[in-house]
Amino acid sequence: MSYDKAKETADFIRSKYDNQIDVAVVLGSGLGGFADRVENAVKIPYEEVPHFKRSTVEGHAGQLVLGEVGGVSIAVQQGRFHFYEGYKISKVIFPVRVFGLLGVKSLILTNAAGSVDTDFKQGTLMLIRDHLNMMGINPLRGENDERFGPRFPDMTEVYALDYQDIAMAVAREVAVERAQSEAAKTGKPAAPQPLLRRGVYCGLSGPSYETPSEIRMFRLLGADAVGMSTVPEAIAARHMGIKVLGISCITNLAAGISDESINHDEVMETGARVAGVFQELLSKIIPRLG
Repeated sequence: MSYDKAKETADFIRSKYDNQIDVAVVLGSGLGGFADRVENAVKIPYEEVPHFKRSTVEGHAGQLVLGEVGGVSIAVQQGRFHFYEGYKISKVIFPVRVFGLLGVKSLILTNAAGSVDTDFKQGTLMLIRDHLNMMGINPLRGENDERFGPRFPDMTEVYALDYQDIAMAVAREVAVERAQSEAAKTGKPAAPQPLLRRGVYCGLSGPSYETPSEIRMFRLLGADAVGMSTVPEAIAARHMGIKVLGISCITNLAAGISDESINHDEVMETGARVAGVFQELLSKIIPRLG
């Protein structure tokens, strides 16, 4: 996807929203409800955004939401484009290219993921500390446009360590607040429950779910969760010098971890169940990044 097309899209977005956007957020399957928390929202269906593709997956509303959260101007992708939908990888990362040309410095990538670690139960929120790219493709393959970034970008720290520390600090604060609220309601002491756990995300092409043998292999490689997104966007963001924070919602147990079959309805149901705490965390993390 050319620089000129990305610039055309960025100019279009500026014509609809003239505030400097500091933080961009990509919402994964079942997590789109956070967009309702955006204040002074300007909502633009993807069909109206030049060169944007349509999101065809349930749980991805398919609109760009511009506005403020905690006094910070943000752009929210309420639904993403996936490689497994048949789009070229350049189309998948195109919104990130546009965010970079809009001057966005911080990108929050969220997704629904399957647990490879038996300690990560359904409903766990996993802070991505690193990833494994097992998608069989790199979004930077091909001719490099230096206006986006260097030919060989460093990937030592894809997910910013200081952003991880911010997210963990917010999670601890929210956990304490929730425990205090529960104690006030019941009259009994309540211990704060961890709301975020760090882990390694393994990106796969999909759309079929993994086999039990594949899951055993990914566990041996160091993965804690598997999913079908995020990795291309994270690589493209780092290529452009955008700092990244990643959060996975563990919506199901990967193949072979349990005897249950896997289906997308389970993904949506779990996303809805954790929506409250997920949205509260994002609402408090964003002002500290912006």
